[in-house]
Amino acid sequence: MYITDIFQRSRGLSIGVCGPVGGLGAGLTALLLCSTSALSQSAAPGASVDLPPVVVEGTTPRPSPKANKSKATGPTSSASAQASPLADEAAAAGADGNQSTPAAEARRKLDAIAGGTDVVTNQEMGPKATASLSEMLAFVPGVVVQNFFGGNDQPRLQIRGSGLQQNPSERGTLVLQDGLPINRADGSYIVGFADPKSAEFVEIYRGYTANRLGATVLGGAINFVSPTGITDPGVEVSVEGGSFGHFATQAQAGARQGDFDAHASLSYTERDGFREHNESERTNFNLNAGARVNENISTRLFFGYTDLGFDVSGPLSRTLLEQNPKQNCSGPPGCLGPNVLRDEPNREAEQFRIGSRTTARYGANLFDVGFGYTYTDDSFTFPISGGVRDTEGGDFTTVLRYAYAPDASRPLPLFEVTGQYVVGSADRKYFINDRGDKGALVGDNEFDSTTLSIHAGFNIPLTERLTLSPAIAYSYAKRENDDVFTGATRPFLAFTPGGVVSGPRTFVDTSYDRSYSEWTPSLALSYELMRDQTLFAAVSRSFEPPTQDDLIATVNGSPNASAGFGGAPGNTNAAVFSTPDLDAQTATTIEGGWKGTTHAFAWSAIAYYSWVEDELLNLRDANGVSLGGTNADKTTHFGIELGTAFDITRDLSARAAYTYQDYRFDGDPVVGDNRLGGVPRHVLNAALRYTVMPGLWVEAEVNWVPDETPVDNANTLYNDSYTLVDLRSAYAITENISLFGEVSNIFDEKYASATLIVDRVSSPEQAVFIPGDGRAFIIGARAKF
Repeated sequence: MYITDIFQRSRGLSIGVCGPVGGLGAGLTALLLCSTSALSQSAAPGASVDLPPVVVEGTTPRPSPKANKSKATGPTSSASAQASPLADEAAAAGADGNQSTPAAEARRKLDAIAGGTDVVTNQEMGPKATASLSEMLAFVPGVVVQNFFGGNDQPRLQIRGSGLQQNPSERGTLVLQDGLPINRADGSYIVGFADPKSAEFVEIYRGYTANRLGATVLGGAINFVSPTGITDPGVEVSVEGGSFGHFATQAQAGARQGDFDAHASLSYTERDGFREHNESERTNFNLNAGARVNENISTRLFFGYTDLGFDVSGPLSRTLLEQNPKQNCSGPPGCLGPNVLRDEPNREAEQFRIGSRTTARYGANLFDVGFGYTYTDDSFTFPISGGVRDTEGGDFTTVLRYAYAPDASRPLPLFEVTGQYVVGSADRKYFINDRGDKGALVGDNEFDSTTLSIHAGFNIPLTERLTLSPAIAYSYAKRENDDVFTGATRPFLAFTPGGVVSGPRTFVDTSYDRSYSEWTPSLALSYELMRDQTLFAAVSRSFEPPTQDDLIATVNGSPNASAGFGGAPGNTNAAVFSTPDLDAQTATTIEGGWKGTTHAFAWSAIAYYSWVEDELLNLRDANGVSLGGTNADKTTHFGIELGTAFDITRDLSARAAYTYQDYRFDGDPVVGDNRLGGVPRHVLNAALRYTVMPGLWVEAEVNWVPDETPVDNANTLYNDSYTLVDLRSAYAITENISLFGEVSNIFDEKYASATLIVDRVSSPEQAVFIPGDGRAFIIGARAKF
């Protein structure tokens, strides 16, 4: 397999140009750039919904059946089947080979943006067992995904440190499905709703490049793009099973009839888990249908449903982790952490999604209108200190885009403007966790949230090689909370040596009405150093308002007492909730990079430095109990993002992604210039793939965190470094049937995949380490017809 093929799938670097390509196969035209294709549900600049394929007439040779066979079973042995990665990509375009794939066109556009962008395709994920979010994004530098509960349903996702300390209430990344947000109107999201298996490809926008999508975050955005009846016709079924009770199956089908097409997918996953109290289950259904109204207008409708449930395994001390990582903490005094087996923390969440996207293209003008509605029902049972939190509500999204592209040969439009408006409401109730059951009502709130983002920008070609990209965005956010709790007091519950204690706490109204707004300009300059090599530099501002989860939190609990206990049963004035008056987080970022490809080598190298003001942090005490949200006065984020891939021989190739993160407080009166807790400084993923013969490959992967990671902002306790080795393989039995398997954590290393992030640890035996999975075996099969 040629590395430019692999690298395009994982790094998002385009390599084609119109005309013959010398070293990659004389006489082969670069179809990726010369054909006309819509971009499925891409969020790239100037992208539109799917149109029926447009056949490009010319002398380009038809890809061989062997090439199509290679792609039909995933990224197996294209190097053995073809001498050119462009031919391999052309084979992926369809049976006629003359249609550019949506993923390839998305790469071309994203690669032209002066900043950190990537595209990862389902072809890369296809033969991988489990296909979790952490596996899909492992080779995207700058994106760090840590498995948080030892499973696949609640990882900690952060891009450039944004929202790092918010798990399990996520913030800091705009997550989209087909260009419409999974996030709620306040910016929060449930990361488990993102299903990599159901996506044809995923677009990643790091930093300010996400502003064009309506993002109001420092980190960036991720867009999961669904396959359609045009891009993925036929029927496909897969099944897999393995260690820790893992079982997963998926069925999907797509078809096209004239100017109409449709695609549906249904997946189910269950898992007993590596640890005690570690079961999980997920059902995901997606349906989309498109129509070409006339030669200028196309429209597509979407429907999605996700049902997610999983147990929340608790943290362990370092001693307990080394003794037996499968166990759970039993609470004080024996374990300085939550009593998981007593409190039975878990999450049950459902989300229903419906939307539409219509594109009208008239000459150089593209108009794009999207509407979406999500309804989310989320019940999160925390340990007793947090209680049971039920949230139910809906959010409406409107997206309007316009792009002007007078020069069709350029990947980016000359001018683009995007407006996104999201409005939503939710009812939230808080209950005491009474030994795993829903106890007395503690709080009752009605939330209303509004977020408006408008972005406008130019891509001005100063010369044939030099492009100037000025842009400006305006964002407005409103967060309202109406406290409708009717009790005269709020109850508490505590487990003490003398027995169970309960009582009242003084009622304090938690209502608030907060609004935030900001202008965020950016300026970028990109220079085409030579063909397929680009240098860029950019300076930008970012703006991130707090979510409802930042603005209200339960406080004054302990591993053996509910919120409001306050350390003494008779303290009736102990606060049950904290509603801090938070400022929005803002930052100024400079970044620069160099990305490109050659015949057998591809790379992306980006460095950035952010001066962050009022960074939003969710502090926790030594027991992991919430202290509420706060603004850090000043922090700095310095990072390096490196991705590379290369051919060693015709059948042996390698790829790697390295992320460096140095995030610090800046002269804080309490912690000085300490590192922010929970930020691994070095993250390295590397893989070596060998094509044994056409249709059969094996791959070894190393995931290495070589440095200690501070658990707390005081930098008093650290998580140890670790190295994981995985081995996987896939074999295409026929053109339509393939087998795959994986052994993860081959050496059965005991390690913490993540930690709680606390403000200051009080003891080296604090239960803050989240064990990662031990050695696991998974096998599966896939059939496509």
